[in-house]
Amino acid sequence: MSNQAGGAKRAGKANQAKERQRFIEDVARLLVPWGVPAAAARLYGYLLLCPRPVSLDEISEELGIAKSSASVAARLLESYTLARRHREGGTKRALYAVADDYEVMIRQQNQLLDALAAQLKAGTEVAASREVHARLAEMAEFYQVMRGAMDEAMRRWKRRRP
Repeated sequence: MSNQAGGAKRAGKANQAKERQRFIEDVARLLVPWGVPAAAARLYGYLLLCPRPVSLDEISEELGIAKSSASVAARLLESYTLARRHREGGTKRALYAVADDYEVMIRQQNQLLDALAAQLKAGTEVAASREVHARLAEMAEFYQVMRGAMDEAMRRWKRRRP
């Protein structure tokens, strides 16, 4: 390989690394305002780009964070159903990958919408004024409509998948 070709290849890899880093940071910028800690948000962006499960050592090195921070972030993403833990055969070492079961996340969101709607309806029974009663009833209806929309979206998603 000529020096010129080698230089172009290195420049291409450097550019790809910059673009990967930009993607990771952009995902984090989107998730942090929703309350996802920065390390977990960056980890999610990283996992989205990984073709296979990765170790905490790889995560720590790639994101430039402590292994303990990587572990906390990975477990948080796991609790959000955004990441899945895998076991490496014959070891206790955990590997992490982005979750590919969107239905689990939607079912959890639907449970939350159901619980919020029920709580708001219960609030209408103890509301101190008509205004508060009306506001709570409207909010409960909104969450029920959103729940229905989520169900419809899942039905449409399932129909388009092979």
